[in-house]
Amino acid sequence: MKKILALALALCMVLALCTVSAFADDKIKVGMVTDVGGVNDKSFNQTSWEGLQALDPEVFEVNYLESKTDADYQTNINTFIDEEYDLIICVGYMLADATREAAEANPDQKFAIIDDATCADLENVACLMFAQEQASYLVGLVAGSVTESNTVGYVQGMVSDSMNLFGIGYIAGVLEACPEAEVLQYNANNFGDIAGGSTAAKDMITKGADVIYHAAGGTGIGVINTCAEEGIWAIGVDTDQSTLAPDYVITSAMKRVDVASQDISKAVADGSYEAGVHLYDLSNGGVDLSPTRDHIPAEVLETVEAAKAAIIAGEYVVPTTVEECPTFTLAE
Repeated sequence: MKKILALALALCMVLALCTVSAFADDKIKVGMVTDVGGVNDKSFNQTSWEGLQALDPEVFEVNYLESKTDADYQTNINTFIDEEYDLIICVGYMLADATREAAEANPDQKFAIIDDATCADLENVACLMFAQEQASYLVGLVAGSVTESNTVGYVQGMVSDSMNLFGIGYIAGVLEACPEAEVLQYNANNFGDIAGGSTAAKDMITKGADVIYHAAGGTGIGVINTCAEEGIWAIGVDTDQSTLAPDYVITSAMKRVDVASQDISKAVADGSYEAGVHLYDLSNGGVDLSPTRDHIPAEVLETVEAAKAAIIAGEYVVPTTVEECPTFTLAE
């Protein structure tokens, strides 16, 4: 009888292990590949990863691979392909070429890429796009309203059609609020150069800037740190960056890359995944000012909210081209 009980117990344990293994195998595996800014960039890489971490762990298994250089993009993507991940999310337009190459070579593999639409023609790539010009316009209204020197700054991580939208929207907002304002502009050509961001901010402050907006990933940390050191307003990007300098970050232009990463992951899980462009804008909460608004005067907030309503209603369209915003000088 003891032998029979022992055998029965052993069988139950084996069945239990098999059941656990089966459930583990049933999880949706989502892998995220960062750009060179890294997962702790305090910006869109980090926000994307935080979104994936918030998914139900009973349903999803999530992981990330950091790219130290451009050469890591393809290697990291291929690692997730080899490990049979259900969805691979590539963060940033810099991964566009690597994403296209991998997607064309692996048509049954599902991909998503943030901030790039050049792969929209592929049937296995979801392009998660954001109307960043809209959020940038709103923070531009703030900058143009609070500047006392009529000189503000803008630091961009790199020049591209997608990145240029940040600057175009920002300058349009600044000049709407303060037509006589001068907008100092700098292309850092790097998303991970904190020292470079600091140097750019110092130069702008020397020239009179009392508000500086960055759209530069990790480089922007240097911008914010220097603004705090010099006692002027900074404007963050992608996520609420007020925690970096609570007394000096007046607002941030938010992009809900966390929500987009969650949405596309859930779509894979429930079978509703679709390739092509998925646009996140003011109308669906995909972009907006950050919720931290304590430093923004009430009358400025009223102006911002009125502009937001006009954009959503289609009564005002934020410029998206250099022709519409000729004072933007970083186009090339």
